Amino acid sequence: MYTWMLTLLVLSLGLGHAQRSTQEAFMMQYFERRIAQLEERLIKCEQNTQQVDQKIYDLSTKLRGQLASMEVHRTEVKTQVDNVAMRVERVERDLEYLENKTPNQPHIEVEEALMEQQMKDAQKKIVKITLGTDCNIALTGVKSLKIVKKAGDVYGSWLKDPTKGSAKIYFFSGNKNNTVLEFKSLKTFTEGRLAQAHPIQLPFPWQGTGHVVYNGFLYYHRADTPNQILKVHLLNRTVADSMLLPGVGRLPTYALTTHTFLDLAVDELGLWVIYSDPEFGGNLVITKLDKSSLAVEHTWDTTCTSRDAESAFMICGTLYVVYNSRYGGRSSIQCLYDIHDSIHSEESPVLFFPKRYTNHYSMHYHPKDKQLYAWDDGYQTIYKVDLKSKAEV
Repeated sequence: MYTWMLTLLVLSLGLGHAQRSTQEAFMMQYFERRIAQLEERLIKCEQNTQQVDQKIYDLSTKLRGQLASMEVHRTEVKTQVDNVAMRVERVERDLEYLENKTPNQPHIEVEEALMEQQMKDAQKKIVKITLGTDCNIALTGVKSLKIVKKAGDVYGSWLKDPTKGSAKIYFFSGNKNNTVLEFKSLKTFTEGRLAQAHPIQLPFPWQGTGHVVYNGFLYYHRADTPNQILKVHLLNRTVADSMLLPGVGRLPTYALTTHTFLDLAVDELGLWVIYSDPEFGGNLVITKLDKSSLAVEHTWDTTCTSRDAESAFMICGTLYVVYNSRYGGRSSIQCLYDIHDSIHSEESPVLFFPKRYTNHYSMHYHPKDKQLYAWDDGYQTIYKVDLKSKAEV
């Protein structure tokens, strides 16, 4: 009997164990199927995420490109709007000037004798300037740009002695210093280093960027003085002459080049100084100087404003004023003044420089090379210009 009961117990235990094994196997298969399904869903989710990430990247790349293009267009449109606004302002200023200068016809009561006397007095003030046979020229375009070098400070000036046979280059870094670097030629300046130049220590420091060299003499605005111009012999480094321009130096010559108060220039007619006069609303004034004695020969009050001007230069007795945006843009010549009254600003088109957004801190015309030597944010550049007879302009 005991044997039978023991056998029955063993059979019961075996049957229970078999049932548990079957249930465990079924549960394992169920979990494996669920895990496989979850893995498939995770893989699909990861693939969808990668696709979304790629679409977001492509969209952001496209948007960045469009934003960059819009910024370029915005800058160009802003520059054009500034130029149009400046031209409108100039027309309004000229109209106002004409309205102020034109008297009411009913109130003109001038005796003939008084008018004749005034005409005689005016004729006495006219300065006769003898023109060379090749000086009846005018600027019609700035056609090309050559970047020669990048050296020195953001502000500065570089120029060439226009005297016949001279090839020397003079380099002025900064807006206040007492050292000038002299190079034997343009090639030497282009290929060499500043340390290889011949330094010239001046007896007094210069200020601004409006210096000129003529026939071995340096003409410049003496630093820490409002209106003193020095003529220094570069060979022996002594002051050959000096002068004071009364009432000058109260305003920067150009609103965008605030460190220059006297801008000296050389053209086919000789030596000039350009400055801004507050008594004429900040308009530019040009004075012809005798390069030998630094005596004033004559002064002209122009209608060109110093507002938004960055530089100017003289060609054959005509002042050309270069304007720009305060934030840097494409420079353009929007105003000129001819002392011979042969060409007029309102009849002349705006002349744009080659498409390059920048600031010019100095610009010097070389009457022999027919080129402009400009300082462009630390870049020394040369512009070639188109010139024609004034009769053809």
